[in-house]
Order: sequence, then C-alpha cells, then structure tokens
Amino acid sequence: MTDDLNQRAHDLDVTVWVGKAGLDPVVDELRDQLEAEELVKVKFLRSARGGTTTEELAEELADRAGATLFRTRGHTGVFRR
Repeated sequence: MTDDLNQRAHDLDVTVWVGKAGLDPVVDELRDQLEAEELVKVKFLRSARGGTTTEELAEELADRAGATLFRTRGHTGVFRR
C-alpha cells in the first residue's frame, strides 16, 4: 500500500501553491481538494517560506486543514485526507 501511495504521490501535479499571502488563502482550497482526491500536492514558494521551513509550513497547513501530511520533499508537500 505504501509503495502504491508513494508512486501516486510522485506522479501528482501540484494543484495548490502557497505564496506571499501565506496559508490563510489555501486552507479551504486544500480541504476542498481532499474531499475529491485522496492525495494533494502543494508547492511552498520562496515568498511563503520567509524565515521558516517547508516542513514547518506543511505541518501547520495540515493541522489547519484537518489533513495528514504524507511527506515533504524539497519545497513541496503531499497531503492526505
């Protein structure tokens, strides 16, 4: 099961971008996308990261959206419902 999810996560296109406006504008969008899809890939742009890490932002986004952070890699995170 994990190998299948890892492959699916790898093949996903980014559908949510976090930019200079931060997490607030994307929390509902991530929640909505996870209602339709099991996995959603999110890109954290440099302007969103500021003094924090991708991992920290991804964990906060998961918490706020009621999602599970499946993994981070580089500046992207994959979230699971």
